[in-house]
Amino acid sequence: MARLTPLSLADARGLARGYDLEFVSVEPLDAGSVNSNFRLRSADGATWFGRLYEEQGEAGARFEATLARALSLRGVPVAVPLQARDGGVPSHAGRPFSLAPWIEGESLCQARVTPAHARAVGEALARVHATAEVAPPRGRFELSDLERRLERVEREGSSELVRAAGEARGVLARAAAGRSAGLPEGLVHGDLFRDNVLWREGELVALLDFESASAGVLAYDLAVTLLAWCFGDELDRALVGAMVGGYESVRPLSACEREGLAAEARMACARFTVTRLTDYSLRAPPGQPPRRDFRRFLARLAAIDAGALDLR
Repeated sequence: MARLTPLSLADARGLARGYDLEFVSVEPLDAGSVNSNFRLRSADGATWFGRLYEEQGEAGARFEATLARALSLRGVPVAVPLQARDGGVPSHAGRPFSLAPWIEGESLCQARVTPAHARAVGEALARVHATAEVAPPRGRFELSDLERRLERVEREGSSELVRAAGEARGVLARAAAGRSAGLPEGLVHGDLFRDNVLWREGELVALLDFESASAGVLAYDLAVTLLAWCFGDELDRALVGAMVGGYESVRPLSACEREGLAAEARMACARFTVTRLTDYSLRAPPGQPPRRDFRRFLARLAAIDAGALDLR
């Protein structure tokens, strides 16, 4: 849960004036780990998605809006933020605010994911990777960024979390050393988990949350998505095959990408082990387990080491 900055109805109404709207209700959402998100209703009966950016500044909010417009033109189903009347980025409590139409749909639990779902996600991800109309910024999860996160765990965490951070350091170092240089790069989503895709009547209706979008290795982004969608108690090879097939129907993988996919997946495991330590374990109330457990990605790492993502 990421209800980090509250937004009262009075404050929401102040923001609404910049869009020539009038809000009649505001509901904080439990979704997300970094930003504060809200469902808002306007006097005309429309429903909206509002976001306060907790870590990114105005430039990040502007980039996400520009990116959404470019993706939409490419046929990628996304929610395109409204532009404020004055062309600026509204803010509340020093945090940039964005507003987009609410898209009705549902997220899937792992048990409901079928090969058809996996194929559709693979196709959509490849269309994201084909979008070259925007210049993405450097990512926020480079090796040095992740190392700084581990330093924070070591400063602020319990003795148990400090031990976990030590294990994560080893995982991160091994993963970074195993990557191949020169793999194709471009725009990556970075976080295409099941809760960032909406479905309606079996159809994919929206990719959500491009807050982590950046320049990056395309095979890494595919690896993140495979690990997010194709892993229950173990990696489901049928789902992996369907997602890769859907992806390659839009953008075929090169031989070096196929060979390097497992190494990129190890890096993905390292990244999410670290970020779940900082975004969930450090924030968990005393005596309560974190909502998302970093150990899940250590289990994925074991599956990768056993050859589950070998596409050669």
